[in-house]
Amino acid sequence: MNEQRWTDPDEQKSDGDLDLSLRPRNLADFVGQEKIKDNLRVFIQAARQRGEVLDHVLLHGPPGLGKTTLAQILAVEMGLEIRLTSGPAFTNSAELIALLSEQTDRRAIFIDEIHRLGRVIEEHLYPAMEDWRVELIIDKGPNARHFNLQLEPFTLIGATTRAGLITPALRSRFGIVAHLDFYPPEELAIIVTRSAGILGIGITEGGALEIARRSRGTPRAANRLLRRVRDYAQVDGHDLIDQANANAGLTRLGVDVLGLEPLDRRYLQLIITHFGGGPVGIQNMSVSLGEEADTLEDVVEPFLIQSGLLKRTPRGREVTVHAWTHLGLELPSDGNSIPVSGATPGQGELL
Repeated sequence: MNEQRWTDPDEQKSDGDLDLSLRPRNLADFVGQEKIKDNLRVFIQAARQRGEVLDHVLLHGPPGLGKTTLAQILAVEMGLEIRLTSGPAFTNSAELIALLSEQTDRRAIFIDEIHRLGRVIEEHLYPAMEDWRVELIIDKGPNARHFNLQLEPFTLIGATTRAGLITPALRSRFGIVAHLDFYPPEELAIIVTRSAGILGIGITEGGALEIARRSRGTPRAANRLLRRVRDYAQVDGHDLIDQANANAGLTRLGVDVLGLEPLDRRYLQLIITHFGGGPVGIQNMSVSLGEEADTLEDVVEPFLIQSGLLKRTPRGREVTVHAWTHLGLELPSDGNSIPVSGATPGQGELL
């Protein structure tokens, strides 16, 4: 996929240093996920009263919702140093043992994409999480010697977008499991307003809400869209982002009122115009759009399904009535799509 995906939370072309500056530093500044925050406050307070480290935490949910930020906040609230790494970063168990056995005070270890840990490496985590020890094996065969190395207590914070791929044995060793949900527009608008203040951007309530509505319920996407709308507003001579110029900037980016981008609309309209609304197989869609099937399944389809625009059936993909309406099309009795009179420009056309 060659085109820029402005609302894709996995997109890595954002301003990295700015992303760090926008992250909240404590639970009080972290917007949304109220039930999770309330529970974490209790767990943190109880652990601190007992003088213990926080129990191991597993955070799961779609990308861009703040799992890494929340992990760093947990370390701050517990007064722990945190080490950040990821599952794919470990190529052998020795690297994991070296990280676990660092001679420091009590600390937190954050492993992103923890579902991608190798099975042999994962086996070394079990005694470390339960008994604060790891087994060292020196030499091989009949000369192999086994040593138990005692560890300082630590909190392991794992994050994943694919909770189903975590083995039951690993999942059962997390004492705290939290699922992060998509954000409603009202909460995203608060995040956009906060980020605008940090970046020195003037924004109205209407402008923040307009950006929030098109951000697919994801703070990372909202912050990216805010920075790009700021660029358009600045070049057009506006020192304040209101609803009108937020709408103008987002429209120029190709992000419509539901947060759909050109590839999303091409996907839906292709099903309608070429396959009568479906059902159609993913391989047919892949060939027709010139995109990898994995890209369509992992990047395009989840939000379309979540938004009620698409459904997966045993026979293939089908668009819903909501998709026809959003694209400015109607389904006549003969099954051919006809543009609705007065359809919003840029929605009914094949982008």
